Amino acid sequence: MAAGGEALEPPVVLFDFDGVLIHGDAFYLFMRGRYRRSPWRVLLALLCTPLLLLQLPFSRRLPVRTLVHVALLGLGEKRYQQVAAEFAAQLARRSRLFCRDGLQALRRHQVAGDRVLVVTGCEHALVSGILRELGLTGIEVLASQLRAGWSGMRVLRHNVGRRKVELLAQHGLKAWRTAYSDSVHDVPMLRPATEVVVVNGTPALCKKVEKALGRAVTRAEWF
Repeated sequence: MAAGGEALEPPVVLFDFDGVLIHGDAFYLFMRGRYRRSPWRVLLALLCTPLLLLQLPFSRRLPVRTLVHVALLGLGEKRYQQVAAEFAAQLARRSRLFCRDGLQALRRHQVAGDRVLVVTGCEHALVSGILRELGLTGIEVLASQLRAGWSGMRVLRHNVGRRKVELLAQHGLKAWRTAYSDSVHDVPMLRPATEVVVVNGTPALCKKVEKALGRAVTRAEWF
């Protein structure tokens, strides 16, 4: 108990998702599945090639967003939630896709009473569904979000880089004890952490993160 009889807040622990709890990129796998099941979407994406090439010099994200919009064309919010849940269930059955050591570390933090958040660029419904299918409950999820548009679901917010910190601040968090990541793009999220854990990072990546943070990081090899 803290002074005055107030309960201490539990330590806050952040996990990135892609590359930390799952090997690879879950939303990419979802998009790839959408295109594989719908050849007409592939054709439409090919027809969009001139637009993609025009977008590329300005931003790498713009072409990606266009391809996401094509993959989700015609999906309303209710149908999208259903499709994402179905894919999450399929993915969760592919146990080799998931990082056993990462999931065990997350569960240890939960058992210890820590406040665990998954802060990810993956889409919210998809990552929430995957965690649910894996039997992981009591986890707060801060993720990318889509919105319903006239032609289907569209990107509302891509939760990467500084946006992760902004979303955490909106969630009432400005500092945390531990943060797990595999990407230099997460430096804004890693900076406020007391302990930074770089998962499966190459020596070059770890050096980049340490240089950006101005301090040493913990290195973890997870399988």
